[in-house]
Amino acid sequence: MTARWQSTTILTHRFNPSSDVAASTLTISIVTYRPDLALLDRTLHKLAGSLVAAREQGLLRVANVALIDNSEERGIAAMVIKLAQENFRDSDFTMSYLHGHANIGYGAAHNLVMHGGNTHFHLVLNPDVELDVDALPEALRYFEAHPDVGVIAPAVSNAAGKREYLCKRYPSVADLALRGLAPRWLRPLFRRRLDRYEMRDVMKRTRTEIVSPVPVMSGSCMLLRRKAIDATGGFDPGYFLYFEDFDWSVRLNRVTRSVYLPSVRVVHHGGGAARKGWRHIAYFVRSAVRFFNKNGWHWW
Repeated sequence: MTARWQSTTILTHRFNPSSDVAASTLTISIVTYRPDLALLDRTLHKLAGSLVAAREQGLLRVANVALIDNSEERGIAAMVIKLAQENFRDSDFTMSYLHGHANIGYGAAHNLVMHGGNTHFHLVLNPDVELDVDALPEALRYFEAHPDVGVIAPAVSNAAGKREYLCKRYPSVADLALRGLAPRWLRPLFRRRLDRYEMRDVMKRTRTEIVSPVPVMSGSCMLLRRKAIDATGGFDPGYFLYFEDFDWSVRLNRVTRSVYLPSVRVVHHGGGAARKGWRHIAYFVRSAVRFFNKNGWHWW
């Protein structure tokens, strides 16, 4: 099927549902800003595989993948579209591409797709996160069996296969300073404290067990029930970058049940504001202040 250019929506593929497929519908939003194209290619490839697996298992009927590009360079759009064409050319899923709105921030860009949606579920996905082929089937199956659950956080590992601890307790200022800004030589002195913040005291004992609730979830990969999105309004657009996921986690936990589901596995290649330079540190600090002003300051 040949993709067609449109002003804001590109790569439209129609899905012909079969009678034996369940009624679940899903949207996926991926926000890009000058992306690593090799990583994005892998993200899209793994996403396509997991979508097909969910459909073949009778858990998914319709899916729409939306790429929202915050980049300002025109050439990036063409490269991202080409990757999408290559990964979804032979699929029956719908794909849309939004661009030309400048860099409006991570959460605000996701909201462009989430607001007003009518699917049963929504996946927030970073362009540097690779889904395991069974990630979506496992999550959709769990949602079906647990109608009280509104958001699922996955088990995350890095590119080397090492486990990452992205589910956290509510942070204090000291936790964030030690984890995000302190020099490496200082962190071992506070290892026990940081382990507790990252819920390692729970997660190390429960590699195969579900944890609920999850006080703070990573926005790199969140699968949500539509009702939970409608009840909270999605991301707070007042955060340009960082802590929009922390803030949304707090609000989600007020209205629904959150779970860490270890059978939903992903690989994450990003993270680390301090390693990205002073500009990102400034974003980090500004957003942290907003988060604590909204949700309460814990200093130590």
